[in-house]
Amino acid sequence: MTIFRPCLLTLGLAALLGTSAAFAADTPAKPLAQPPISELTQRSGGVMPVEQRRVNFDHAELHFTPDIAKQTLDATAQLTFTARETTDVLLLDLDHNLAISDISVDGKPLAASAWSNPDGRLRIQLPAPLAKGGKVAVEIHYGGKPHVAQRAPWDGGFVWAKTEDGQPWVATAVEGEGCDLFWPCIDHPQGKPDLVDTYITVPKTLAAPGNGVLVDIQDEGENHTYHWRAKHPTTYAISLNIGPFEVLKGDYHSRYGNTIPMQMWYLRGHEAQAKQLFGEFPRMLDFFEEQIGPYPFGDEKMGVVETPHLGMEHQTINAYGNGYPRSEYGFDWLLQHEFSHEWFGNQVTNTDWDDMWIHEGFGTYMQPLYGQYLYGDMPYFSMLQNERSMVKNVYPIVAGRSQFEHEVYDADHGPGNDIYYKGSLTLHTLRQMIGDKAFFETVRRLVYGRPDPKPGNFAPHYATTKDYIDIVHQVTGRDLRWFFDVYLYQAALPKLDVKHDGNVLNLRWEVPQNKPFPMPIEVQVGETLHTVPMTNGEGHLNAPAGALVIIDPRSKVLRELPHFGEFQQWKKDQAAKKAKAAK
Repeated sequence: MTIFRPCLLTLGLAALLGTSAAFAADTPAKPLAQPPISELTQRSGGVMPVEQRRVNFDHAELHFTPDIAKQTLDATAQLTFTARETTDVLLLDLDHNLAISDISVDGKPLAASAWSNPDGRLRIQLPAPLAKGGKVAVEIHYGGKPHVAQRAPWDGGFVWAKTEDGQPWVATAVEGEGCDLFWPCIDHPQGKPDLVDTYITVPKTLAAPGNGVLVDIQDEGENHTYHWRAKHPTTYAISLNIGPFEVLKGDYHSRYGNTIPMQMWYLRGHEAQAKQLFGEFPRMLDFFEEQIGPYPFGDEKMGVVETPHLGMEHQTINAYGNGYPRSEYGFDWLLQHEFSHEWFGNQVTNTDWDDMWIHEGFGTYMQPLYGQYLYGDMPYFSMLQNERSMVKNVYPIVAGRSQFEHEVYDADHGPGNDIYYKGSLTLHTLRQMIGDKAFFETVRRLVYGRPDPKPGNFAPHYATTKDYIDIVHQVTGRDLRWFFDVYLYQAALPKLDVKHDGNVLNLRWEVPQNKPFPMPIEVQVGETLHTVPMTNGEGHLNAPAGALVIIDPRSKVLRELPHFGEFQQWKKDQAAKKAKAAK
């Protein structure tokens, strides 16, 4: 089974874009001897249990003290909730391999019989029912050997690595399995706490960059504790990073009048490469702020940390392990992709994993858009062509039902990489159809929940696929459900049947279940460009026999093209031959 995850483009596209992933393993590591995580911990998302819907997650104060030599974790979580409705229980998620030593509620210890965590779902019986609007504080002491990722970030967990000179280099990446791999949380896209304080205690020879703002560094003898504070962080975007880091700092003066701190935490010895990458930060901010809107976390930071895995969109401290490559496109695709998730993932978060294309499709489209922003149409269409060759069209991008993370990213039983590439190409087609002004307004409203975002007048929020369809309707005044119904909710791409009958060119869309699809199509006849409206999915055009005819000469419409399928089959055959020869 091939699983493509998490929230970053695959190594396949890295190769297509001419980049390298020097610090990412290209083959699975030898399986580690570690206790298996439960099926419940393995899963993320799905239908949120009613007990979790009853509370708002106000605050998480997380204290982490890793023993790097033993690869263990000693931790305390102080969690505060407000009841949305009356409840007598708290239901959290935490890997059952992390042993809980004690739990207290509102400062009073609970008897061991009042809580249980047999399979990774921590059930805490409250001493008394909590009325609507009431608050409760829970403190949980736990620890042990956290799950180790076999191949981060596609496989979640801790990464215990060493630098080239043998120093500790630790990271977490948990999108697939979820936050419950190392802290007690609500492992669901809608489980974001309003505020998170993290305290990471490490030896003074090491640093611990984290999410949000650095509040202080507390001296504790041979150790020191980094205290970070982040607002509304996505649950899987909370991370630990430990290593012998140096840091580059600078300020970005935004077009919106605010100043955004920039930080690049890099390994000692990589200063020259890190400075070059750090130099890309301002123009990336220029692009996103001009095309989309204000950087959502400008009062915290734009942060990047070098990691022993390829990358992940950890909020305000994006993981980067792409090896500092040079690219014919003039920018680091991985940094740009992960940074795009500050808008598409951290500012606007999918309500359910079924809406994950909101993170990945939009995040992926930002790379060709950025190429166009920097250098014009050539990189834009080059990257889109690469994306087109990766589209599979086996499962719909959106199933229309609540899903677990693995159901969405599983390329054998779900859309897999199509949420990236087909999602991106769908947005390209929508942009060509409704025009730049309307398209970017729809994106802005999706991201910020309003058309006029300015620092201070918006906050992170949730959205669904239906929300975006409604936004497109509001902005354009057109009911385009037929467009999304075919591209998002159907697996097969629309096919354009073209027949020449004498001097008439007959065009007809073929779509699954004969659904409505009045997608206009451009046709070049000789030197003249015509737009065929395709009312009721059909159109006709005068085209003298023998004349030059090019369908969709500006590549505006995503549709079935047989040569892509032939190319993909050829690649598959070549890979099979290579594998057979290697045996």
